[in-house]
Amino acid sequence: MIKNDVVLLPSEPSIYGSEGKLVADVQDFIHRHVDFSSSFEKVATYYVLLTWLYDAFNELPYLRLRGDYGSGKTRALLTIGSLCYRGFFASGASTVSPIFHTLNAFRGTLIFDEADFRFSDEKAEMVKILNNGNVSGLPVLRTMMNHQREFNPQAFHVFGPKIVATRGSYDDKGLESRFITEEMGSRRLRSDIPINLPESFKDEARDLRNKLLLYRFHRRMDIKLDERLADPRLEPRLNQILLPLLSVVSDERLRTELRSMALDAQHSLVADRGLLVEAQVLEILAELMAGSDRSVVPVSDIVAIFIERYGFEYERAITNRWIGSILRKRLNIGTYKSHGVYVVPIGDRSRLELLCTRYGVSVIGGAPPAV
Repeated sequence: MIKNDVVLLPSEPSIYGSEGKLVADVQDFIHRHVDFSSSFEKVATYYVLLTWLYDAFNELPYLRLRGDYGSGKTRALLTIGSLCYRGFFASGASTVSPIFHTLNAFRGTLIFDEADFRFSDEKAEMVKILNNGNVSGLPVLRTMMNHQREFNPQAFHVFGPKIVATRGSYDDKGLESRFITEEMGSRRLRSDIPINLPESFKDEARDLRNKLLLYRFHRRMDIKLDERLADPRLEPRLNQILLPLLSVVSDERLRTELRSMALDAQHSLVADRGLLVEAQVLEILAELMAGSDRSVVPVSDIVAIFIERYGFEYERAITNRWIGSILRKRLNIGTYKSHGVYVVPIGDRSRLELLCTRYGVSVIGGAPPAV
């Protein structure tokens, strides 16, 4: 696998001068071969450095290049991946088993092209790698046959940096929140970008990997997570995946840009949640709580307003049982039976406000709804 450049390793440690010069050299290499937005070019540069120090952290972000065919995703993967720590190249045409084994053996950076999975079994296995692979200590368990032809469980280490190229987004919103994404092909290609990679590409990439190896020797034991860089405006998940990259970044302007990108991603997630049935139910519950002096809200009242406001959007019957199930199972809001009807207690208001923020609902505390 090393001989065929499936896994890229350095050949020897090499002097790189100052850390600032190393950052400039990596950014220059990326700039000459790929057309990124200026902010993402810096993000990709520092992500390369993060891959060489990733085992100093317990959580990691992923990079994603999203766009249609011909938008430069594969070129971007080759360019960034050729500089990453133990870069391991795979594609959607690869079967899942060798990906598990190679990640477990080399514990490096997965560079995954065409990560839009076509088949449900592929999708399930690869999503396990992506969901478990950004948090340390969450191996994937699979059953393997030993030399005695016995089937035994085996834990595969999948934690590490990952850079993927896709045409679309994933249905799993939790997985979506792990990515820092660049939209490819959204503007005309820079005229100085070579159509074909030059012959010197591999040698330049190896020289930079050698410098990055010495950088790892110098920095690995003193790098640590800087929790002071957390942004209180961001949800815990986004702060969790962003902090390792912020801890490596020394450019304060780039830190500000990264936080801005994270806020945009958070607004997009909140907007997506606002289209879910949970948000619709929560909106009505918050309105009823704000306009009531009772200690409970009947589930039947929520159902009546839901039918009037959103009933035309659903083909199924909207019943007390269904709305009660959404409250209990999806929003984790308890209900109980009182005088023969199910009700929602008006209890922990701060928890409801937190849910409203999460789903983009802003009516709690406002005027009572018009009836």
